[in-house]
Amino acid sequence: MNLTEFYQSDRCEHFSCPEGSVSPAVYILLYVCSAAVVLLTVCGNLLVIISVFHFKQLHTPTNMLVLSLAVSDFLVGVFAMPLLLSWTLESCWISGRVFCICFLLIGGFLTILSICTIALIAVDRYLALSNPFFYTSMISRRTMCIVIYFNWSVCLVYNTAFHYFNGSFTGSVMCPGECLLSVNEVWYVIDHVFFFIFPLSIIIILYTLVFVIVKKHATAIRELNNHTRTKTQKISSHLMKSERKAAKVLGILVSVFLVCLLPYFIYSLLGGVIKLQTETLHKLIIIIYLNSTFNPFIYALFYPWFRKCIKLIITLQIFQTDSALINVLS
Repeated sequence: MNLTEFYQSDRCEHFSCPEGSVSPAVYILLYVCSAAVVLLTVCGNLLVIISVFHFKQLHTPTNMLVLSLAVSDFLVGVFAMPLLLSWTLESCWISGRVFCICFLLIGGFLTILSICTIALIAVDRYLALSNPFFYTSMISRRTMCIVIYFNWSVCLVYNTAFHYFNGSFTGSVMCPGECLLSVNEVWYVIDHVFFFIFPLSIIIILYTLVFVIVKKHATAIRELNNHTRTKTQKISSHLMKSERKAAKVLGILVSVFLVCLLPYFIYSLLGGVIKLQTETLHKLIIIIYLNSTFNPFIYALFYPWFRKCIKLIITLQIFQTDSALINVLS
């Protein structure tokens, strides 16, 4: 689903940037806070990327999806978030038409990519828990990388087609002082159905099933603990606990994503029923982008391996010989 769009062909009216209403000190403070948010987003996701990419132990199919999400979040922090925060603080688009086109293209692509990646994470967790033998035998790191490449390619092709057929490249629908896109009604329906309603339904349904399976696994583990266990049973219990923990952490990740996503899309789906000022719309989009800031903190809070990786990265131990083989899961 693409951001910063509007659906009335006559939206472009005479526009002048409003005068600033805050004191210089507050204005500078807001820019400093915005810069801090951007820095946290970029650095936090860069730590996730380095961790998963560098340490061999983390080269699992699920972590490939985590890596894909971290890359998209990193790109949000580098390209989309600074322009949006500047637009919000200035109450006017001051970056010109070329940057507006880039902002629309990159912002739309990364939003669609994040939604699809979160949906893939839900599918991955469901397969891992519902049919672990099939998952371990069929879903390899190479297979997951192919799926991720396909996901990026489909999102890129769709987003390019979306903006091409809605006039982004010509810039003929962009208002002076604004960076908005007039969307054809057919593309509006396609966009919402295939890149919001459908993936959102997959996420909710599969994670509901995942937590039902997790509950069954918890019962099975308790029963194993009440009896003398063989070595095979101990391994099975350990694997179930590991998958349950991964499902819970990624469930938190998905839940935070949905909380950040829903306010904007409730407004977007209601269309002309709700009329919001541009400043309010900016805030709803900022909430979506802030999810890219939150994700590394979720990893830091719930993944001990990520905290260990941060320590190794900050102390520059990753530059030592064979540092990629360090055990970060113990």
